[in-house]
Amino acid sequence: MAFKMVLLPGSHGEPWANTVREAVPGAEVCSCATEEEAQAAIEDADAAFGTLRRETLARATRLRWLQAPMAGPPAGWYYRELVEHPLVVTNMREIFNDHLGAHIMAFVLAFARGLHVYLPRQARGEWKPGAPLVHLPESTALLVGVGGIGAEAARLLAAFGVRVLGVDPRRPSAPEGMAELHRPEALDDLLPEADFVIVTTPETPQTQGLFHRERLRRMKPSAYLVNISRGAIVLLDDLVAALKAGELAGAALDVYQVEPLPAGHPLWSMPGVLLTPHVGGEGPYLDERRRRVLAENCRRFAAGEPLINVVDKASWF
Repeated sequence: MAFKMVLLPGSHGEPWANTVREAVPGAEVCSCATEEEAQAAIEDADAAFGTLRRETLARATRLRWLQAPMAGPPAGWYYRELVEHPLVVTNMREIFNDHLGAHIMAFVLAFARGLHVYLPRQARGEWKPGAPLVHLPESTALLVGVGGIGAEAARLLAAFGVRVLGVDPRRPSAPEGMAELHRPEALDDLLPEADFVIVTTPETPQTQGLFHRERLRRMKPSAYLVNISRGAIVLLDDLVAALKAGELAGAALDVYQVEPLPAGHPLWSMPGVLLTPHVGGEGPYLDERRRRVLAENCRRFAAGEPLINVVDKASWF
């Protein structure tokens, strides 16, 4: 079945239009540079790719599918009218699993081998052996969120001998390398067991501010927090307070409540803290992977088959 798809402003334009045409010969594709163009084109469109604004959605009369251009869009992307609309939303999850899995392991290994202590000494030109170490075969990691990224992290952690626990609201069974899988209500009971608490859950209405001061206090003073997911999940003021109070040993962040992290923020100079500028998902082949997701869903949509990466709109993921 041929269909009409609108490429919304900012969705990369003609190369992506060609992806749709190659996947479904005969599909009508409108690549829109402005919201005015999108509002005119959306009126009789069956599908769209990109960020769909509220006023543009209001013009649609037969829209049935929206492909999000990212895995976890920012807060506000899923507004009330979009959530209540009958269209199906799909996203780009699973394309970052290997890159983010490697980033998680870089943080874990850095803490395990004391690099969070030695790197500042290197910057000062200071030769001073001695740093706290973690023997990984005797350690426990808790993955908060066990989607594709969490599953890849579990596999890699287990290869180093780490005992891996997980909490997730959807996953039916533990992936390779994970010793135990629990529901989110078990989080507070599991936190005291973990040497590494690794946040891989998407930002949803339920996970915003998930790691506040009281929850951080449930971690062991010798434990490390790693967040490669979304900045809104860890309250930075509470994290700074916990680190200053010695309530955990350190933290590694790739995402932040405010980005860029402001100059002069305490985290820049705190001992035991590793920071990267929201680059955990970077790596080769991402555009090819995005195109594959778009092409596969176009093929399925035309054939009337179930789409991949369908989103629970009320939960944003």
